[in-house]
Parts: sequence; C-alpha cells; structure tokens
Amino acid sequence: MTVACRTGRLAGLLAALALSFCAAAGAAAPAKPAHSAIASAHPAATQAGQDMLAAGGNAFDAAVAVSAALAVVEPSSSGVGGGGFYLLHLADGRDVFIDAREAAPGAASRDMYLGADGKPVEDRSTSGPLAAAIPGEPAAWAWLASRYGKLPLRQSLAPAIRLAREGFPMYARLQNGVRYNVDRFKQSPDAARRFLVNGKVPEIGAVIVQPELAKTLEVIANGGAEAFYTGSFGKALVAAVRGGGGIWTEADLAAYHVVERAPLVGSYRGARIVTSPPPSSGGVVLLDTLNILAGYDLPSLPPLTGKHLLIEAMRHAYRDRAEYLGDPDFVIIPVDQLTSPQYAAGQRASIRPDRATPSNVLRPIAANLADGPTTTHFSVLDHDGNRVAATISINLWFGSGWVAPGTGMFLNDTMDDFSVANGVPNAFNLVGADANSIAPGKRSLSSMTPTFVETDSGLLIIGTPGGSTIISMVTQGVLGWLDGQSAEAIVAARRLHHQYLPDRLMYEPGALSAEEIAGLKSLGYDLKEWSLRGNLQVITWDYASGRISAAADPRGFGAGLVY
Repeated sequence: MTVACRTGRLAGLLAALALSFCAAAGAAAPAKPAHSAIASAHPAATQAGQDMLAAGGNAFDAAVAVSAALAVVEPSSSGVGGGGFYLLHLADGRDVFIDAREAAPGAASRDMYLGADGKPVEDRSTSGPLAAAIPGEPAAWAWLASRYGKLPLRQSLAPAIRLAREGFPMYARLQNGVRYNVDRFKQSPDAARRFLVNGKVPEIGAVIVQPELAKTLEVIANGGAEAFYTGSFGKALVAAVRGGGGIWTEADLAAYHVVERAPLVGSYRGARIVTSPPPSSGGVVLLDTLNILAGYDLPSLPPLTGKHLLIEAMRHAYRDRAEYLGDPDFVIIPVDQLTSPQYAAGQRASIRPDRATPSNVLRPIAANLADGPTTTHFSVLDHDGNRVAATISINLWFGSGWVAPGTGMFLNDTMDDFSVANGVPNAFNLVGADANSIAPGKRSLSSMTPTFVETDSGLLIIGTPGGSTIISMVTQGVLGWLDGQSAEAIVAARRLHHQYLPDRLMYEPGALSAEEIAGLKSLGYDLKEWSLRGNLQVITWDYASGRISAAADPRGFGAGLVY
C-alpha cells in the first residue's frame, strides 16, 4: 500500500496564499478556544472522540476515533469499506484537505454496467461487490494518526473495537435503514447474520454485535493501513470480493493511497470560506453560489426575493457542476474560472428578479451521477485550535449491501457515483458529462462539502450527508450563520433545494410560508414538498464571548458535546 502526498506548483501557491489570508482574516481570533467540541451522527462516536481528547490526543486523533466508531454504530452511512474527505485546520494556521475517496479498480471500464443493448443493467452498479471501488477509510486513519495525531492508531481505534465486540443498541434511524434493505441483506449471509434476527428486523434496543468487524479493526489497529491493503488480510479480502463477483485485485489494494490537496478558499460578506476541492464538487458549487449572491444585499431583501435569488444561484452552480467536474488527476477542471467573482457576475446577469429561469434554457448537457443519501459528517475542535470537518461515506444505504465474508465490513457502491452512461440520471437525477466517466484508478465525483467559515467575530465548522442536497444544505447553513443563527438553529432550520435538473424546487415542510409558496409559483417555479435528506453536524465559536457550541441535526440520532 502506497501513501502519497501530491501537491503541484499551483496547489502550493494556493496553499501559501490561503495561509497568509488566514493569518489576516483570523487576526481577531483568540489564541485558543476555551473548550473542545465534537458533533457527530451518534452519541457513541462523539464519546469516542472525547475519549481521545481526554487522553491527551488532538482533533485529528479524535477524528480517527469518531470515524471508526461511526463505522460500527452507523454502518448504513460509512465504514471500513468506504471513503471520504477530511478538511483539516492546524493550530499553526495551515489548512489541509485529505482525499480518501474510493478509487475504481484496475479492471473497471467505461461501459462495465451496461447490457448488450447499451443500457444500464438494473442494480449492477449499486448492489454486490461489482459495485464497490477500492476503499480509502483505513488509509485515511493511518495517515491522520501518523502525520497529524499524537496518539497511536491502536489507541484511537480502541473505542470502535469495543463497540463492535460488545455491541450497541439498535436505534430508530438504523432500524429504518435495515428495514429498507432486508431483501438485499438476504443476498449477503454475513450481513443477514449481524443485522437480522431470524430474517426479521431487530427491535429498538436489541444489541448489535459485530465480532468479525472487531477483528478487521484490530488488524488495522495492530498493523496499520499496510495490514489492511496488503498481506494475509488483503489477500483474503480480494478472494472474498472476487468470490462474490467483484473485480478487485491485490494490486488494486496495494496501490491505493490518500491524496493531500490544497483546499479551495473564497470569500463572502467578509467571511473566509475554506472548503473542498475536486473530486468533491461541493466547494466549487458552494463558492460559485455565494459569488453569485455576493452581487445582492441579501439580508435587506424581502424573504421571497432572497429565496428566489438563492434558488437561481443554485440552479446555475449545479448546472456547471454537471458539465465540468470530476477527478482532477484525470481531467482538467477550470476551477479558477468557476469560482471567480467575474464568472459569477456573468451568471448573475442572466437572473431575472421577477421570473424563474427555466433550466432548459441553459446550455444542455448529458446526464450523470453522484453521492448517495446515507453519507455521514462530523466536526471537531480541540483546545489548541486544531479542527476537522469530515464527510465520509459508503454511498447508498449500507453501500452495496454486501458484507465481505469474514470481515464484517460492508463494501461501498461508490462506482455508482461515476457516469455509467450518458443520459442516465441516478436516484437524485443529477446530471453530468464525460469528466466523470469510469476509468481504472479514477475517483468518482462527490457532493461532500466539509467546510470552515471564518470571520473576525467567529468560526463555523459545518458539513452534512444528503447526496445531491449536501451542497445546498451547507450553503444555507453558511448563510444562516452569517445572519447570526446559532449552531442549534442552523441544524434545525427547514431547507429547500434546487439542482438544475430536474427543474423543480424541493422544500421541507415549514421551509416556506403559504405566501412564499404562492409567490414562487407566480414566478414560474414547479414546487414539491419533500423530506430532504441530511444530518448537519455543526460547531460554532463566538470570539467575543468565547462561547463554543456543538449541535447535531435533530432529524438524526447524533450528539454535540462541548467540554
């Protein structure tokens, strides 16, 4: 297994500029926060992170512990068989983006999920080991521990190992996921053995034990990433995957590496935005949306007008996501153009204040795919000022729905995040172009958007799961914080979403008043009330009062902790 740090001349320059900007923008910040804080999707994961901080570890040790614990207690959303992105801020002022996105196996091909008729075969890219890309989570944990943490990997993984071996009680959110996947689990004996009782969904409170997953975590704890990606465990894992119909090889596992990239840095209303670069589409779309909105005095506008302009900005930014974005190691992406204020000014010029812009009048593109709904996010701030915003995933509910025999780990179905065929949208109806086509070793486009927002008065750490809605939820969270909302208000706020195609405004019950619904319809919008996916995990720090808040989305089962 090779671990690599790739930085080009431009990336290095951007990182240096970001660092100097950080020193200027954060000049009013206290030297250190008065407290540490963690917000994650499950109380046991939050507690695992706290244990590392209490043991003398830092935010990066806590990030390893939280990630691994979530792999155990929230297996529907992330895991050893998945990947993700870790946005780091070091107390010395550096910002770093850790790309642990899954990579396509070497035998992957452009049309591997198509039938003889040239059309996608149902479920081929979403179920079973053929849907799985090479996972990145174990490599990320080892990288964080060795490069940025203070504690040995064995210590950081100990809470997760204990949770897997001793078990945890079934809770409603996980039970709903199991119920939705009963038929898939019945196709995977190892999944059925751990998550069904006599073929039925376990009751709330039933103890879920995963001894095979505990052993897999122990392999990583004792031998590091090398022990997972190579050696006897790697051989056994590849044999299991190939035995189930997958195409992994030992060379694929050994070749996997995390990539350090320079985060994207932008500004809005005096705030410094530090966010995710490609292969995440999140940062580009977030900054483009905010750049478009920067041409308006949004807080002073009537609520209906403000929502109309936000929707139009999202429409334009999501449209460009579809055409231009992919793995930057495989395709040339005009990031500087897409995130420039000048480009946003051109987009803004086409927005009418009195009318919705039909998406079909924008330049058309072919259809494509992106993230699943059951990703997870957590945020960490330690007492030295180190911080982490991490979004990790196995894509759809329980990834491929298939547990590799003897490992206890669900394999991801992240191959479905590639464009399996032009003109074919996924469950989220996201659209795209050849920039995100399948190729060996390539990393599929993602919507994950871990983000920091810094002003002279405070700090926001934010992120969420939610597939195509991730970016719009983070955008609304950023706007809410800049408008003075608390962490608790941000995670509880009702949300709306537009992603270019389908040309429909989705909104949560309570997100729009009756007058706003009528007003948006009069502007030409097609509206649909919908329970938007998401599970925001937010930390805020008010410099003047010193108050630190950690809040978990009330739609989920998470916990925010300040101590």
